[in-house]
Amino acid sequence: MTEQARSDDALIGIGQLSIRYLRDGTARQEMGSFELTVPAGSNVPPAHSHSHNDEFIYVLEGVLRYRVDGEERDLSAGDWMFTPRGAVHAFSNPHREAARALVTNTPDIGAQYFRDVAAVLSAGGPPDKAKLLQVMARYGLKPAT
Repeated sequence: MTEQARSDDALIGIGQLSIRYLRDGTARQEMGSFELTVPAGSNVPPAHSHSHNDEFIYVLEGVLRYRVDGEERDLSAGDWMFTPRGAVHAFSNPHREAARALVTNTPDIGAQYFRDVAAVLSAGGPPDKAKLLQVMARYGLKPAT
């Protein structure tokens, strides 16, 4: 049985970032993929690790700065990096143009994680760090120390 992308997939906005889920694999603990758009100079999540997920990032356009443990690279279209579960990683876009990447997690972290983060950030006022940490912990993410 093959799956097809749905044309009604909604964008999930987290600050200036946008996420468009292509395949949510959480129902059966499978691989999932989403498209991530990172505008130039945008705020990004802090360095973190995943307890349960390996992550693969493939840049589609623009240049995305990506760091896994001690290795940091500027990834251009066609470049990729792999983040094994437990490895501390982060990304940014200090460049002039937006970057767009395909991100794959196995097993998938799921679109609901990003919706939960967006709900905390859009509650008004300064971000509630305690609630963000609770959301991260619920999905197996740990901020870097």
